Amino acid sequence: MGMTMTQKILAAHAHQDSVQTGQLIEADLDLVLGNDITAPVAIKEMDKFSNKGVFDKDKIALVPDHFVPAKDIKSAENCKCVREFARKNKITNYFEVGQMGIEHALLPEKGLVSPGDLIIGADSHTCTYGALGAFSTGVGSTDMAAGMATGKAWFKVPSAIKFNLTGKLGKWVSGKDVILHIIGMTGVDGALYQSMEFTGEGVAELGMDDRFTISNMAIEAGAKNGIFPVDEKTIEYEKAHGADQGVITSADPDAEYTKVYNIDLSEIRPTVAFPHLPENARTFEDIPEIKIDQVVIGSCTNGRMSDLRTAAAILKGRHIAEGMRCIVIPATEAIYLKAMEEGLLKIFIEAGAVVSTPTCGPCLGGYMGILAAGERCVSTTNRNFVGRMGDVTSEIYLASPATAAASAIEGKIADPTGY
Repeated sequence: MGMTMTQKILAAHAHQDSVQTGQLIEADLDLVLGNDITAPVAIKEMDKFSNKGVFDKDKIALVPDHFVPAKDIKSAENCKCVREFARKNKITNYFEVGQMGIEHALLPEKGLVSPGDLIIGADSHTCTYGALGAFSTGVGSTDMAAGMATGKAWFKVPSAIKFNLTGKLGKWVSGKDVILHIIGMTGVDGALYQSMEFTGEGVAELGMDDRFTISNMAIEAGAKNGIFPVDEKTIEYEKAHGADQGVITSADPDAEYTKVYNIDLSEIRPTVAFPHLPENARTFEDIPEIKIDQVVIGSCTNGRMSDLRTAAAILKGRHIAEGMRCIVIPATEAIYLKAMEEGLLKIFIEAGAVVSTPTCGPCLGGYMGILAAGERCVSTTNRNFVGRMGDVTSEIYLASPATAAASAIEGKIADPTGY
């Protein structure tokens, strides 16, 4: 029986000719990732090990991004813990404030992810790197500690679901709308511990930022990972960011899938996920008038250049609604600088928005946009659970940068197709 892309990558890193669904394997790691919330827990676990060193200082990435610049004493202590560990172990890929960005945008930008890599991170959205043809998945801090110490991790080989993409996205429709549509179909546990494998002629019509967004939110369908085939766009992106060539993997023709979904991208419409689950996806045929208080454009899901360009294109020459708060968060320092050079920051500020330094911030209810009781927010982030962004009575509506920008202008959840 043939293997999927994910199964081939796992087999190679377990030094086996083949693996099967459900098989337990021990595999070598190409990269271990932690942030300012999860890494301190892992570091404290490592203190219990007899060998307290790291397996390879070049294969660990530490990115303080959730509460930085440090918002309070506790977050400052967490950052200090990570900083001292990085210095002690001479970690090559430690990114301090001023160099950092939101981890899942930063690592590909820095050329640290290659096709065929096996990556674990103590953050659930580590599955982002499947956009580059890598197997990447989130783990707990204890697994991160073991990975940093040994360079290995245990896995149960996942089954897979195939998403066959055809057609081309319409104006103001993006990868965010695609993945919200998919999660609306599958539910938040529809791909539980499975690999979401995206394939078909429609893949070529998706930009890399669209693929990052789709892979990023695979976890919101319960998936172990999401993964795209490597094509010319992938190779061009990797060359531009100085990444290694890696190992290009493709699924066997006789690979087995638990389900196959056929999705025509031309039929996808701007989509909004209503509270309090990403599966509550609706299009504007089914959205009543809902007044909002805040818009957030950013995060590891939608804080890249194409996201900011889209938002700026809608906001240019316009102003956000009276009483609205609009927060724009470039995902990395390089994106921030590029947006400044292109004049996007000027557009945002003139439209009445504020621009933040790169941070996860409001996505996890950290800071830079916490919601009060009963407030509503349209956000380009990836989760809208109860209390995710503040008070438990607040509401988060997940949407694309285009929908978020249009909503900021109108002060209500708004269809961007009219812009």
